[in-house]
Amino acid sequence: MDFILNRSKAQKIIILIIFLLLLGTLVYFSFFNKKEEQKNSDKEEQEEEVIEPIKKLQIIDEKSDSRTIAVMINNHNQARPNHAGLQDAYIMYEVIVEGGITRMMALYKDASTAKIGSVRSSRPYFLDYALENDAIYVHFGYSDQAKADIASLNINNINGLSDSAFWRDTTLNVNYEHTAYTSIEKIKSVLSSKNYKTTSDKDTLLNYSIDVVDLSLKSDAVLANTVTIPYSNYMTVSYTYDSVNQYYLRFANSVAHTDAITNNQYHFKNIIVINVENYSVDSYGRQALNNVGTGTGYYITNGYAVPITWEKTSRASQTVYKYVSGEEIDVNDGNTFIQIQPIKEVTTLQ
Repeated sequence: MDFILNRSKAQKIIILIIFLLLLGTLVYFSFFNKKEEQKNSDKEEQEEEVIEPIKKLQIIDEKSDSRTIAVMINNHNQARPNHAGLQDAYIMYEVIVEGGITRMMALYKDASTAKIGSVRSSRPYFLDYALENDAIYVHFGYSDQAKADIASLNINNINGLSDSAFWRDTTLNVNYEHTAYTSIEKIKSVLSSKNYKTTSDKDTLLNYSIDVVDLSLKSDAVLANTVTIPYSNYMTVSYTYDSVNQYYLRFANSVAHTDAITNNQYHFKNIIVINVENYSVDSYGRQALNNVGTGTGYYITNGYAVPITWEKTSRASQTVYKYVSGEEIDVNDGNTFIQIQPIKEVTTLQ
């Protein structure tokens, strides 16, 4: 009888042990599975973050409402070796003036450039391009027509003849008229004393694309590894495509166009060339520009060019650039040089 009782007791103990082992195994695997599920979930979240990065435009802050600042840039052959601060501009314009010389206008937005110039006087058609960008216009003097137009068009401007946003770099071995410079800080210090608005709700002139604009896919695309843009016997602009860095290096009269402070050659992601009629208006050779109307040109980026059309319906309206199909162009994320070339000159692409 004692034997039977002991046997029964032993069976119960064995059953209890088996139950506890099964329970422990169940708890263990339940905990392990939850841990694995959490690890897999964390891994999937990490993979999602890597696969879908947030894309953001680099050339300008699309959320910023700060107003553009447009600065007239002297491009005389004495002034060019001392150019400063032009790489910070998100758009550059170049147009012919008297004597076959060109003058430029640099557009800045949310920049902090410490030296810009040299700065030179206004010509009336540059006002049109300041207006189309709703820009505060910075210049050092003006022609008679530009002076009258600044007043009649109510251009918000900062003038070196009357405002303190400029200094003379007298260390340069050039004529005095090529020594005027400014900075974003000095421009802003003058703005604080003027009743100009410093914000803008105007759309950007160009449609920037975060995704790559690949012109090689277009049926009318041509190679553009070198671009030559003559303005006159005095001035020819050219670009060479740097396929490693995927931008265009700029040359003026076959000489590398460099910044006097950084010594780096100026480079641009996009080039827009348009042909516009110009003509002399006085014995000095000052020019007028028939830039209200339509015409043709090229959009150039990443080693390719396509023909485009341009249209400007008024002095203040934005120039619209379109493919020949009629669709407005998108431009790659990067700085842009708008070359407004005399209509009689021909751009060469190779």
